[in-house]
Amino acid sequence: MKLPPAIRVLERGWLSSNNIIMTGPEDTVLVDSGYGAHAPQTIALVEHALLDRNPGARPLDRLVNTHCHSDHMGGNAALQRRYRCHTSVPIGEAPLIERWDEDALLLAYADQRAERFRVDATIAAGDRLSMGGTEWVAMAAPGHDTHALMFHSPQERILISGDALWEDGFGVLFPQLQGRAGTFAETRRTLDSIAALDARIVIPGHGSPFQDVDSALERAYSRLHAFEEDPARLARHAARVMLTFALLEKQRLPIASLPDYVERTGILRDINRRFLAMTPQQFAEWLVRELERARAVKRDGGHLVPLVTP
Repeated sequence: MKLPPAIRVLERGWLSSNNIIMTGPEDTVLVDSGYGAHAPQTIALVEHALLDRNPGARPLDRLVNTHCHSDHMGGNAALQRRYRCHTSVPIGEAPLIERWDEDALLLAYADQRAERFRVDATIAAGDRLSMGGTEWVAMAAPGHDTHALMFHSPQERILISGDALWEDGFGVLFPQLQGRAGTFAETRRTLDSIAALDARIVIPGHGSPFQDVDSALERAYSRLHAFEEDPARLARHAARVMLTFALLEKQRLPIASLPDYVERTGILRDINRRFLAMTPQQFAEWLVRELERARAVKRDGGHLVPLVTP
């Protein structure tokens, strides 16, 4: 796969989003900063990438977020301290950041963490911005996050999709789980807008960049249709994802305390009450069975530990 020399993708995992570094004649730009617990690693990777591309060790000038979930903006504050980089977020996210709404940002509500950071500018759908010497167009990408943006380069036919499209799906549809009507339709419109681009490469928020965009879209439409037909299927999927994410950060959780954990963690509690109607004990036991069957976790003494890498 041929990316322009100015673009470098630092592929991370599921706890931290991918980082995309673009070096142009005027400045250097990073798209998305990963999870807060990985901030030292993020800074080391960015420093190495900048030094590799620029022997004069240029600083990071700008930081841009596709959306403001913890795995995409958790390293913002650390990068700002290190580089004093100008930081832009989607226009709909700015009020949430300014008042640091930990429920709307899925922080306290989902037992996730991020350090408060400064917003210097906002980006709206339709805005054009230069990154890595290439012009990009911001595109609305509601679904996984109501205010999310993607960035498309018509010249290079490259799409930075965030969590709107991965090679094998897309990010959890949190607004739908929280009772926001229309999320399924918004997600479909987002996929339709990607299909209309004729992109040759997609750089997703998680996973490797890929070229077979049509096949990825086919899988995404199929998954979306399954969720539309059975919203409880989305709920079950999201519950598994959220507990796995928590394990990736914590590395172990006492099995005996899981019923209390799923009841006090807002998003898990609400998923269960809205869609599954289990007792906390039943919900915890079901989650363990499901994740063991998927070989995502194992028991280690009295603890649950992840088998997937962070």
